[in-house]
Amino acid sequence: DGGKDEFNGNPIPIVYHGHTMVSKILFEDIIKALQVFLMLHPKSYPLILSLENHCSVPYQQVMALQLKSILGKQLYVPEESSLTEPLPSPLQLRGKVVLKGRRPVGATDEYDTDSDAADDDMTDIQSVWTEKSTVSGKTPKIVKIAPELAKLTLFHGSKFKTWADSNDALMNHMHSFSESRVISLCKRNQTHNWIQYNQTHMSRTFPSGARIDSSNYSPILAWSTGCQMAALNIQTPDEALLVNDGRFRENGGVGYVLKPSILMVKEETEPRTTHLEVKILSGSCLPKPGGVSMGDCIDPYVKISLFDCHEGKEVESSQTTNIVFKNGFSPIWKFEDSFHFDVKNSSVAVMQWTIWDKNSLPRDDEFIASASVPISCMRQGIRSVKLFDQNMTRSGAFDFASLLVLVKFEQSQVEI
Repeated sequence: DGGKDEFNGNPIPIVYHGHTMVSKILFEDIIKALQVFLMLHPKSYPLILSLENHCSVPYQQVMALQLKSILGKQLYVPEESSLTEPLPSPLQLRGKVVLKGRRPVGATDEYDTDSDAADDDMTDIQSVWTEKSTVSGKTPKIVKIAPELAKLTLFHGSKFKTWADSNDALMNHMHSFSESRVISLCKRNQTHNWIQYNQTHMSRTFPSGARIDSSNYSPILAWSTGCQMAALNIQTPDEALLVNDGRFRENGGVGYVLKPSILMVKEETEPRTTHLEVKILSGSCLPKPGGVSMGDCIDPYVKISLFDCHEGKEVESSQTTNIVFKNGFSPIWKFEDSFHFDVKNSSVAVMQWTIWDKNSLPRDDEFIASASVPISCMRQGIRSVKLFDQNMTRSGAFDFASLLVLVKFEQSQVEI
């Protein structure tokens, strides 16, 4: 639940992640932070707040009161009658906070949390009326939902059973899948069913609980099914997070991009393929690792990686350039070197350029800068690629860092 006010004994909802080393934070402080952000960015696309709620009813009532009093008109409160209609568009929800949580249709309606969805992989089924193990003969514990909070919620997380059941559900019902469940569903040739479901409903994926180092899974496979939300550990700037940054940079980093039109077609459609040839011509103003000003001249080389998917499986391929010694200001790589890639799904595939500083041992090579660009955004010809630091920003020593590349396609990348 949380704490109690030492003066009047009122409930104080607290947010934290159990069984981890993260600190606790007041629910009220999170809502105040969202309110400040929306005050500074009133035309922001909607902020979706996912509530994995383990609080008792009194604490839920306080949460509902804090949401309404702090956010006011910035909180989207769906009318009951609107739940039978198609979901509102991001444009209609600009400047709003939208809640995902529990809005059950009836007492037996099954609810889905991240921990529940992860347990699904082990066939551990739980519901909004959570049943504890009855092997010992104990009475099942009932987790109730405060009507005050339920009425503020748009997205109701529901248990996945079959795609037929999912498509028949109200459009505000959505699923959450762990990364292993995503792989499992795609292996069972259910990709097209998932694509169809995502044309009218929302779904979300999240990292496996086994990633105790907070590493990330590649979001490419989830994107290929039309999944709208691929949750990542944003505190870990690894390859997958850099890929995610490149995907959303195509729309100015506003947090939303249009789904590829091929994923909105009712009939099962083969992904568009293409052959890509890339030449790394030169670099400009490449900083030292970490952007430091002191130290030896760098020995840069470029790793070119393609993150793709094919027949329900992730496909990753990488190639590297030669090393240019003692030149970070204007390195020139071998013009005759061409790097060829067969793109299996050009609608979701992403190409990543990563600059490394060569050291005596390969494991000691140091990251310098990177850039990720969706294949659908790439164009033929000689192109300048802006580079970003490990935190996906361009400032200080990274202000002018770039690559000059030559891109050739077997066929142009044009959306249908």
